Amino acid sequence: MAARARGLFGLSAAAFLLSSCDGLGGISPIFPTPVSPNGEGIYALYVGISIPAIIIFIGVEVALLWVVLRYRRSRQPAGYVPPQIHGHTGLEVAWTLAPLAVVLAIAWFSFVELQRDFQPITNEQMLVVVRGHQFGWDYDYGNGVVVHQEGTLAGDVVPFVVPVNTLVKLQFQGTDVIHSWWVPAISGKTDAVPGYDNFSWLKINQVGSWRGECAELCGVGHGTMQIIVKAMSQSDYDQWLQKQLASQKPSPSPSPSASPG
Repeated sequence: MAARARGLFGLSAAAFLLSSCDGLGGISPIFPTPVSPNGEGIYALYVGISIPAIIIFIGVEVALLWVVLRYRRSRQPAGYVPPQIHGHTGLEVAWTLAPLAVVLAIAWFSFVELQRDFQPITNEQMLVVVRGHQFGWDYDYGNGVVVHQEGTLAGDVVPFVVPVNTLVKLQFQGTDVIHSWWVPAISGKTDAVPGYDNFSWLKINQVGSWRGECAELCGVGHGTMQIIVKAMSQSDYDQWLQKQLASQKPSPSPSPSASPG
């Protein structure tokens, strides 16, 4: 009874933790709905790896259970010695090559997906430089607009705004230590490394907001480095951009008064 109670408590705690993933941290790590082609590719890769892994796991467990039940000692005569297969060349080759083939397939498909998602693209419609700092992000649009975002746990952070259906090249830089930009519904984790640029991209297909966070332990304020990516229609984005340009344009200096003659 005590073991059953502990098991129920463990399941309840796990359910609570998983249900809280959409809270202040703002990420849903289990099967997020992808909204960008690279996010869809990562999701498809995850499913493509998980399904064979589950099938193999169930097969191994069923075989193990069958052996335990079929050859348990209580069903065998005294002094029974099971058949020995040590040194069976065919089996040795099979259970060496089969896992190797599985691992190589996972490595190949993962490598192809990484090359597709984290290499500098050349056909982008926008370029945004994302700079990680302790503890927040700067988004440099290259046209005079730089959105400065400091981390916080008191509410929502300043969003990173992009237009929908626009191929945006992301160039990641670190200004102090290594950070990692991660929005599960959009892309995989991309490190912002001081002195070295990393790249990714996004092309969000619907209006909305998606949350993420820094995925690299970067200091005492690491937990505050939340991310919000907000996708707008092109007209709304154009209005937002004009407001940003107007707010960041330096005010003209007052003209000096004429000296008396």
